[in-house]
Amino acid sequence: MDAFLNFLGLAVRARKTISGTEITLNGVRSGEVKLVIMASDCSDRTKKDLHNKASYYNVPVVDTIDSMALKAAIGRDRKVIGITDNGFAKRLKQIMDN
Repeated sequence: MDAFLNFLGLAVRARKTISGTEITLNGVRSGEVKLVIMASDCSDRTKKDLHNKASYYNVPVVDTIDSMALKAAIGRDRKVIGITDNGFAKRLKQIMDN
Protein backbone atom coordinates (compact mmCIF):
# COMPACT_ATOMS: atom_id res chain seq x y z
CA MET A 1 0.00 0.00 0.00
CA ASP A 2 2.83 2.43 0.84
CA ALA A 3 4.49 1.81 -2.53
CA PHE A 4 1.18 2.56 -4.27
CA LEU A 5 0.62 5.79 -2.34
CA ASN A 6 4.22 6.94 -2.87
CA PHE A 7 3.97 6.30 -6.61
CA LEU A 8 0.61 8.07 -6.71
CA GLY A 9 2.26 11.09 -5.07
CA LEU A 10 4.93 10.97 -7.75
CA ALA A 11 2.27 10.91 -10.51
CA VAL A 12 0.62 13.97 -8.95
CA ARG A 13 3.92 15.86 -8.78
CA ALA A 14 4.61 14.91 -12.41
CA ARG A 15 1.20 16.40 -13.31
CA LYS A 16 -0.08 13.13 -14.77
CA THR A 17 -3.37 13.21 -12.85
CA ILE A 18 -6.70 14.96 -12.82
CA SER A 19 -8.93 15.01 -9.77
CA GLY A 20 -12.58 15.45 -8.99
CA THR A 21 -15.54 13.26 -9.93
CA GLU A 22 -16.91 15.19 -12.92
CA ILE A 23 -13.49 15.98 -14.41
CA THR A 24 -12.45 12.34 -14.07
CA LEU A 25 -15.71 11.09 -15.62
CA ASN A 26 -15.17 13.42 -18.58
CA GLY A 27 -11.58 12.16 -18.84
CA VAL A 28 -12.79 8.55 -18.93
CA ARG A 29 -15.28 9.46 -21.68
CA SER A 30 -12.62 11.23 -23.76
CA GLY A 31 -10.05 8.45 -23.33
CA GLU A 32 -7.66 10.72 -21.44
CA VAL A 33 -7.89 8.77 -18.15
CA LYS A 34 -6.09 5.41 -18.10
CA LEU A 35 -6.78 4.48 -14.45
CA VAL A 36 -9.39 5.69 -11.95
CA ILE A 37 -8.51 5.83 -8.26
CA MET A 38 -11.54 6.23 -6.04
CA ALA A 39 -11.69 6.44 -2.26
CA SER A 40 -13.36 3.46 -0.59
CA ASP A 41 -15.52 5.88 1.41
CA CYS A 42 -17.06 7.65 -1.60
CA SER A 43 -20.83 7.90 -1.79
CA ASP A 44 -22.63 4.90 -3.27
CA ARG A 45 -23.86 7.00 -6.20
CA THR A 46 -20.33 8.18 -7.05
CA LYS A 47 -19.05 4.59 -6.87
CA LYS A 48 -21.85 3.35 -9.13
CA ASP A 49 -21.40 6.17 -11.68
CA LEU A 50 -17.64 5.73 -11.87
CA HIS A 51 -17.71 1.93 -12.01
CA ASN A 52 -20.35 1.96 -14.77
CA LYS A 53 -18.52 4.55 -16.87
CA ALA A 54 -15.10 2.96 -16.31
CA SER A 55 -16.26 -0.55 -17.19
CA TYR A 56 -18.01 0.74 -20.33
CA TYR A 57 -14.76 2.37 -21.49
CA ASN A 58 -12.52 -0.47 -20.21
CA VAL A 59 -10.71 1.73 -17.68
CA PRO A 60 -9.49 -0.08 -14.55
CA VAL A 61 -10.63 1.22 -11.15
CA VAL A 62 -8.79 1.06 -7.83
CA ASP A 63 -11.24 1.59 -4.96
CA THR A 64 -9.61 0.00 -1.91
CA ILE A 65 -7.92 3.08 -0.40
CA ASP A 66 -9.71 5.39 2.01
CA SER A 67 -9.84 9.15 1.50
CA MET A 68 -7.47 9.90 4.41
CA ALA A 69 -4.68 7.84 2.80
CA LEU A 70 -5.34 9.48 -0.58
CA LYS A 71 -5.22 12.93 1.03
CA ALA A 72 -1.90 12.09 2.69
CA ALA A 73 -0.47 10.81 -0.61
CA ILE A 74 -1.47 13.71 -2.86
CA GLY A 75 -1.69 16.60 -0.40
CA ARG A 76 -5.27 17.45 -1.37
CA ASP A 77 -8.67 16.43 -0.08
CA ARG A 78 -9.87 14.44 -3.10
CA LYS A 79 -11.89 11.24 -3.36
CA VAL A 80 -11.57 10.64 -7.11
CA ILE A 81 -8.34 10.81 -9.12
CA GLY A 82 -7.76 9.98 -12.77
CA ILE A 83 -4.30 8.93 -13.98
CA THR A 84 -3.70 10.36 -17.45
CA ASP A 85 -0.34 8.74 -18.26
CA ASN A 86 -0.13 5.15 -19.53
CA GLY A 87 3.15 4.39 -17.76
CA PHE A 88 1.97 5.62 -14.37
CA ALA A 89 -1.39 3.85 -14.80
CA LYS A 90 0.25 0.50 -15.64
CA ARG A 91 2.71 0.72 -12.76
CA LEU A 92 0.05 1.69 -10.21
CA LYS A 93 -2.15 -1.20 -11.41
CA GLN A 94 0.82 -3.61 -11.10
CA ILE A 95 1.54 -2.45 -7.56
CA MET A 96 -2.14 -2.92 -6.57
CA ASP A 97 -2.34 -6.37 -8.16
CA ASN A 98 0.73 -7.66 -6.27
